[in-house]
Amino acid sequence: MAGIGFELKKLFRRKGLLAGLRAYGCAGILCTGPMLLGVLLQLGILVLCGWAGATKAEQDLLVCMVTDTLLASLTVTSLFAMPVTRFLADMLYEEQEQLVLPSFWGANALLLVGGCGLYGLFLLVSGATLLQGLLCLALFAEMIVNWNAMSFLTALKDYRSVLIAFAAAVGTAFGAGALLVLLARAPALEGFLFAVALGYGVMLMLDVWRLCRYFPDRQGSPWLFLRWVDRFLPLALTGLCTDIGLFAHLVLVWLGPIGVQVKGLFYGAPYYDVPALLAFLSILVTTVNFVVSVEVQFYPRYRTYYSLFNDGGVVGDITAAGEEMLAVLNRELFYTALKQLFTTAGVISLEALVMGYLPLGFNDLMHGYFRTLCVGYGLYAVGNTVLLILLYFTDYKGALGAALSFAGAAAGLTALSLRFDPAYYGFGFLAGAAVLFLTALLRLDRFTRNLPYRILGQQPVVAEEKAGAFTRLGLFLERHSLQKKEEA
Repeated sequence: MAGIGFELKKLFRRKGLLAGLRAYGCAGILCTGPMLLGVLLQLGILVLCGWAGATKAEQDLLVCMVTDTLLASLTVTSLFAMPVTRFLADMLYEEQEQLVLPSFWGANALLLVGGCGLYGLFLLVSGATLLQGLLCLALFAEMIVNWNAMSFLTALKDYRSVLIAFAAAVGTAFGAGALLVLLARAPALEGFLFAVALGYGVMLMLDVWRLCRYFPDRQGSPWLFLRWVDRFLPLALTGLCTDIGLFAHLVLVWLGPIGVQVKGLFYGAPYYDVPALLAFLSILVTTVNFVVSVEVQFYPRYRTYYSLFNDGGVVGDITAAGEEMLAVLNRELFYTALKQLFTTAGVISLEALVMGYLPLGFNDLMHGYFRTLCVGYGLYAVGNTVLLILLYFTDYKGALGAALSFAGAAAGLTALSLRFDPAYYGFGFLAGAAVLFLTALLRLDRFTRNLPYRILGQQPVVAEEKAGAFTRLGLFLERHSLQKKEEA
């Protein structure tokens, strides 16, 4: 996001209404384009399924297989996502770009071995056929590399190519699906599952090609990044807990009274899933606003404040810069929350009218879920923004505490809500999102009350080298690689 903010600063320097609209439009496309293209892919494949005469059971199973595979791959890669980003930032700062690409392949290797092993076991007992299981496993492996590549691509400024990769994936999936199922008369489920895997495979190749072009030099150990996982273990757990809190309510509802067993271990809850997907789209305004308002407005003050510590600034200048930085931060967070509030209120107000024109079969229960989850996702969006600001101030323990609270509350309260009337199911996630918002906000307020002490007084006097399980794993793999080379 910082790279996007850098590009947007140039757009906002231009004067005039059209320049401002262009900047907001650029942020909207860059931040929400991939998400919207992913939704378009899911909906488009379902439309093609209908044209191909696929049964309702086949369509439901296709949605379950793709959804489970995407969520599983996201959860697996979330463990390394934040430490890898920190590793990349440190390597670029130290001008050690040649160490980046080997660690990319090392992270992929570990995630693929561990993730494919676990997901492969699930597929073996899931009730999927051999071909269906192999296609799901291939899609899972592709998405692990794709999500991991997106963590490394934060160094690139070629955002147009990022969107082109997503668009190419969607276009390839549509084209392959139409050729295989509509023209070649292949089985609908397997044909479209192959088309989706082929589309994301194209995105994988484009992402890896960009990485190889940006980091042509390749030196060093592929396991170096594991030391950063140990050094910043709270970052790894923060990413994992945030994803658990975001997805747990969906999985629990699948297994609840309104869940439907599509086939074997593939479950779904159409009455809940469709409103959840549409409600999630209501937070795109906060995603865009975080980049435009917080990154563009807050980051220059943040950089000025910390540079005064590094460059020997006087106390008066440091105090004035700190006050200005926090004033801008408070203002931008307030505007972010206000924009999300107005967006959520507007979406809820227009929901009944808009849904009436869409062939989604909304009933009263689904309308209720949609309104509840709109509020829940709105709270999550603002709370997650505050959590990211905690990471800016390197309050990793505070961010982890907020993420743990979110995961525990969202999962626990959703499980509790399943004991009551189905109309209350969405309130578990709403309450969990409220816990995230309040926990992160209170922690940020407490942390910034005495910021100079946090920056100077809480730093270790002697540099500490944390060597935990991940570091030992990396050393073991390095020794094993050296032995293989010597034997060869």
